[in-house]
Amino acid sequence: MTQTSASTSTPSTLQARQDIADLMTGWIHRDLGNWDGLRALFHPEAVIEITWFEGRAFDFVDASARMGTSDLRTKHLITAPVVTFSSDGTRAVSETNAVIIGENVQLGLGCNAHNRFIDRLERRDGVWRILDRRSVYDFSAFTFPGGVVDIERAAYAAHPGEYAALAYLLDASGFPVRRTFATRGSGLERELKQGAFEWLAARTAA
Repeated sequence: MTQTSASTSTPSTLQARQDIADLMTGWIHRDLGNWDGLRALFHPEAVIEITWFEGRAFDFVDASARMGTSDLRTKHLITAPVVTFSSDGTRAVSETNAVIIGENVQLGLGCNAHNRFIDRLERRDGVWRILDRRSVYDFSAFTFPGGVVDIERAAYAAHPGEYAALAYLLDASGFPVRRTFATRGSGLERELKQGAFEWLAARTAA
């Protein structure tokens, strides 16, 4: 279950890495409102769990379209993923740094949140797509596009500090965060990663 280094990667592995990197940066479809392009990143039965949505990925696409008509605007900056493959090359787990930039134009309030996407991916009929997407949150902070505005301290403190600013903005924009999510170094992060690599090992051992 070791990650193949760039120096020993075969051409097929290099192509797989590029295909998976394209899936990660394909998140731009969400920012641009290209919902068909966003849907194409996922297998039909794929699921996603992030602060404001838990469920089928295709339903997430529809929910994102509704968010796109609200006062909340978002943008994502995505880095290259770290990828580990199963021995047969049909499954992979990736971890990808991202920055979530949000702004509610009516409230004059925004945030920057740093997270990592943990994805389970499968190659079917020669095509890689995401099967399961979760997020680990590292830290977040408010931004004030038009000058500092007051926030409700109790509402902010209701969430872990690593994503409290993001959750506050989502809550205030009508997209509530209903439970606790994985943060850096937390038990939830360890469980999330352990589950992903156990899933990978099941195919590696097959």
